[in-house]
Amino acid sequence: MNIAEMVEALTVAPLPLRISAFDGSATGPDDSPFRLDVANEQGLAYIATAPGDLGLARAYITGGLEISGEHPAHPYRMFDILQQLYKAVRRPDAATVVTLLRSLRRYNALKIQPIPEVEQTSRWRKALVEGLSRHSKERDKESVSSHYDVGNNFYELVLGDSMTYTCAYYPSADTSLEDAQDNKHRLVFEKLHLKEGDRLLDVGCGWGQMVMYAARRGVKSLGVTLSQQQYEWARAAIAEEGLEGLAEVRCLDYRDVKEEDFDAVSAIGILEHIGRDNYENFFTQIYSKLKPGGRMLNHCITYPDNRFRKTGSFIDRYIFPDGELAGSGTIISTMQDAGFEVLHEENLRYDYQRTLHDWCENLKAHWDQATTLVGEPIAKLWGLYMAGSEWGFEHNIVQLHQVLGIKLLDDGSRGDIPRRFWWQP
Repeated sequence: MNIAEMVEALTVAPLPLRISAFDGSATGPDDSPFRLDVANEQGLAYIATAPGDLGLARAYITGGLEISGEHPAHPYRMFDILQQLYKAVRRPDAATVVTLLRSLRRYNALKIQPIPEVEQTSRWRKALVEGLSRHSKERDKESVSSHYDVGNNFYELVLGDSMTYTCAYYPSADTSLEDAQDNKHRLVFEKLHLKEGDRLLDVGCGWGQMVMYAARRGVKSLGVTLSQQQYEWARAAIAEEGLEGLAEVRCLDYRDVKEEDFDAVSAIGILEHIGRDNYENFFTQIYSKLKPGGRMLNHCITYPDNRFRKTGSFIDRYIFPDGELAGSGTIISTMQDAGFEVLHEENLRYDYQRTLHDWCENLKAHWDQATTLVGEPIAKLWGLYMAGSEWGFEHNIVQLHQVLGIKLLDDGSRGDIPRRFWWQP
């Protein structure tokens, strides 16, 4: 069998795109604008030895699998095509399996290939070989750094002037990314009922934009991040704005914050890194940091249901090592068990779809600069991940929920919190 015949043996016609290979074979509609080209034996071996998203990602970022029809910074429509291709896959009979294995051996495609340099160690190997318990402070810092310490200059290209790596909040169709991110910070600020003279703790603060937003409005704000590069960027930005008296960022694990009696805590995009087994401890610790009447807003990616499942190998090894998601119901119930009265929750998944679209377009507009800064494999990896995430939010594979809770006063009241919602949607 040549490579095209192998594809045909594993799928039901018609194929949704054109597939070609280095051996000169091809299959699928010749007039399709979307094409996959298996460029070399190594690419075929990655696909054969790690079937699924991990093998495809390895082949793609190393140049062994090439995509035509879309820019590598934003291969969004390709995910629809791949879904159609997955649905066309069929289980071969025993005789066909034997023939496939012989054919793959002839192309040296059953030989285990070197793991790409940008791939992270798998969960089990970290535990077995490196001896790092999952979500220990050491391992969390390593996992966060692997994702966020790609380089501030690269993030500036992707995130734009807002320098905010979480879901924005778009009030209208023509809102820019920067204005939508500022609007998200406004929404969080208002939901937390912050006012001049209050104290805010922002856990997982990124480049400090929520901290600075609150400080500009007279709120004394402390942010913590495990990323050294984020910390250095945020500290410089705070100094440049002259906000040192009200804004502070530390390179610190949230578990090591000593201060208490905060009026509010914001957790914007940190829960994805905490681990589901640690939710109870996380929300209990946040609860202990608040004064009676204090508020907490959790903003994170979720599943659309509350069934447990691990993230795929691609996400774990390339994007968010040790990352885990849950449903909004799991988050709400855990917050309630920790003592919070949950006042409000909402799903912003379409806002995150649009945020990711804008990030992809930023990467596309600065592609040459990005590949110069981090190399083509990492730039392609980010395009693949962000476009796939955009597709996932559109198709309700994942969601983004904000949950607002309050630590009640001893008499069970909410203090000065209004009876009705007090923020502007």
